[in-house]
Amino acid sequence: MKQEIPQPAVPFTADLNQNLLVMKEIIGHNSDVVFRHFKTGSFKWKAAVVYIDGLVDKIALVEQVIKPLMQDQEILAQKDVTADALKNSIVDSIVCSAEVKEVLNLDDCVHEVLSGNSALFLDGISTVFILGIAEGKERAVEEPLTEAVVRGPRDGFVENLRSSTAILRRRIKDPGFTIINYTIGRRSRTNLSLMYIKGLTNPELVKEVKNRLERIDIDEILESGEIEQLIEDNVLSPFPQAQNTERPDRAVSALMQGRVVLMMDGTPFALIVPVTFSILMTSPEDYYERWLPASLIRILRYGAAFIALFLPALYIALISYNHGLIPAKLVISIAAGREGVPFPSIIEALIMEVTLELLREAGLRLPKPIGQAVGIVGGLVIGQAAVQAAIVSPIMVIVVALTAISSFAFPQYSAGIAIRILRFGMMISAAVLGLYGIISFYILIMVHLVKLKSFGISYMSPFTPIFPEDWKDLIIRLPIRILKRRPEMNKAQDRTRQ
Repeated sequence: MKQEIPQPAVPFTADLNQNLLVMKEIIGHNSDVVFRHFKTGSFKWKAAVVYIDGLVDKIALVEQVIKPLMQDQEILAQKDVTADALKNSIVDSIVCSAEVKEVLNLDDCVHEVLSGNSALFLDGISTVFILGIAEGKERAVEEPLTEAVVRGPRDGFVENLRSSTAILRRRIKDPGFTIINYTIGRRSRTNLSLMYIKGLTNPELVKEVKNRLERIDIDEILESGEIEQLIEDNVLSPFPQAQNTERPDRAVSALMQGRVVLMMDGTPFALIVPVTFSILMTSPEDYYERWLPASLIRILRYGAAFIALFLPALYIALISYNHGLIPAKLVISIAAGREGVPFPSIIEALIMEVTLELLREAGLRLPKPIGQAVGIVGGLVIGQAAVQAAIVSPIMVIVVALTAISSFAFPQYSAGIAIRILRFGMMISAAVLGLYGIISFYILIMVHLVKLKSFGISYMSPFTPIFPEDWKDLIIRLPIRILKRRPEMNKAQDRTRQ
């Protein structure tokens, strides 16, 4: 992408009026930007604070900054006090704010003010003090809406970046837990944090993620999904190449496996890289339950993936081409149900599948109470009416319903979308070539998945390339006391877990 030539930073001067003038030229046209002028207790030093109304805790600003400066401080009353001495005293003994830092140029100051901090200007000092007294009005921490929690912690990430990183800090007390901050977007200046555990995560992975983030050159970033699209390996693949989650326990588990987590201000969805198909088929609850039920549920998920991808295509192939593979009694039953249906099986299947997708999308966009009713009632009414009108056969309704239920069994919503997309290609292949079309399309999918990589990791790991140690936690999840090493495919520096 084309990079803009960086402009030199404009330094501040020791003249208060001049500094405020350049600030007003940049952000003074905004009605919510406040310039508060005042004098120190000795009336010797003129001062001003600049902040945005609604983003700053005004009470804290008055009590911690303005009031101490306006009172008769000993250092402020001295006749021969120098600017450097005053600057040191402000940080050490006058201003009570928990976070105080100094900036020397206009760009940094404007960015801090627009981020919700306050800027303190003093006449005679070319340094501007940034005060961390932002007012945090944010959504309360609550259970994630997009990832149902069967067993485990009920908290989820929120839109405030620092609140979300604090949730992870409470769970990971390792001093190697590292957070690196970035600012993404020339105009939006969105804060983004890259997180990993130093001494555990592969340094090459961290370096690659940093390189991809630093190459982003865009005006605005509004959601982490845009970051995902800008850093993924293959933009044409239907499969997600970064895992998204609202669950802190999923993010912590990923960090402990040697992966990298990205979090952005303004969204509760974190990104986890790299990702593989096997990771998308796992859930945090797999480790909270005992190994036998967890393994059975995991096998059920893989079975659901097979049904969601192949069942409509198999129906089309068997009805249209390969009748001999269907038992005689079942053929008679299907033939009786299809009597009077004017469409071939592919059209019949497409009608029902497209209708199902429309109902699913309508249910998501409508208000929740109405959306649920539309999805359930709409499916029942349309399915029954279509059968009575002889537009589709009863067996087709059963196939589509079973396919829909199976597509909801994916722990990751984005993985389910990929299967839903490929299902239509599988159906068309079955209509053209029957079972040969299904096998050919499946081979194409597998070739693509084997070639696909996510930040240098093969998407089909540990199926291929084979990592025998990782098969202990693949389709069958062995007891936790046996899972003594971290996944080999992540190339973690420290693979020993217990």
